[in-house]
Amino acid sequence: MKEPILVILAAGMGSRYGGLKQMDPVGVSGEAILDYSVFDAKRAGFKRVIFLIKHEIEADFKRVVGDHIAKHMDVTYAYQQLDMLPEGCCVPEGRVKPWGTGHAVLCCRDVIDAPFLVINADDYYGVEAYRIAYEKLCSLQDDDKARYFMVGYELRNTLTENGYVSRGVCSTDESGFLTTVTERTHIIGSCDGPLYTEDGATYHRLPEDAPVSMNMFGFTPSIIDEMQATFPAFHARALQENPLKAEYYLPMVVNGMLDKGTATVEVLKCPSRWYGVTYQADKPQVKAALARMAEEGLYPTPLWQ
Repeated sequence: MKEPILVILAAGMGSRYGGLKQMDPVGVSGEAILDYSVFDAKRAGFKRVIFLIKHEIEADFKRVVGDHIAKHMDVTYAYQQLDMLPEGCCVPEGRVKPWGTGHAVLCCRDVIDAPFLVINADDYYGVEAYRIAYEKLCSLQDDDKARYFMVGYELRNTLTENGYVSRGVCSTDESGFLTTVTERTHIIGSCDGPLYTEDGATYHRLPEDAPVSMNMFGFTPSIIDEMQATFPAFHARALQENPLKAEYYLPMVVNGMLDKGTATVEVLKCPSRWYGVTYQADKPQVKAALARMAEEGLYPTPLWQ
């Protein structure tokens, strides 16, 4: 099998955060979160990384992050642009919003030739997550069905004190395989545990240990074929229902395959604490956590020696 690939989705702008957080310094020596992601992936065994970015940020991205990582990993770039769509699809007039995480992966179709792990550029997943994922990817292959996996986190390990978050809450069968991912777009932490709302008024409880997707999926290249086949139907619905904002999410693609019975998704549980910068106010907590881990010897300072 070819060497597994790490695919980092770094094209999105953080609207609630207020800037291009993918390149924001949070490490002791000014490293970005994705520096830690690539560093952890490298020591887990990954040798290849694809950065999915936009042409508009290419120069800055390479200057701040990409060029020094290219000294340690085999780096490839792919680009998410609004008009990079399957044949027959078009960009609705007035649309500026990206098409979502599923479309982001689809934009990597020409450079993916092996099993791959997808992550968000602005999420810190922890050392153990990459060890779990790399070991699984090294033997991942389809048979009569597409065989995928996701690294799942306990909900309580993914919340912020500074606002609400969106999470894919997962249901599994008795063997630990995913049955559904339910998108909860407004989850908050409280003294009574995690709560979610759908209308902004009534809140419902969620289990603290509910497994959630943090967009860390392991796929074979067959997922690209599925996206090529199903994006046009999504696009047709989007033009009718929400042409300016509808998004094609990775969990949406996965759910569709589960519904059709054409794929299985094993949920690999990760006990680590997830960190992210959904809001500007999250940054001090993330910086403090990374500084503590450096003091404990988990990371060298500076990260890239």
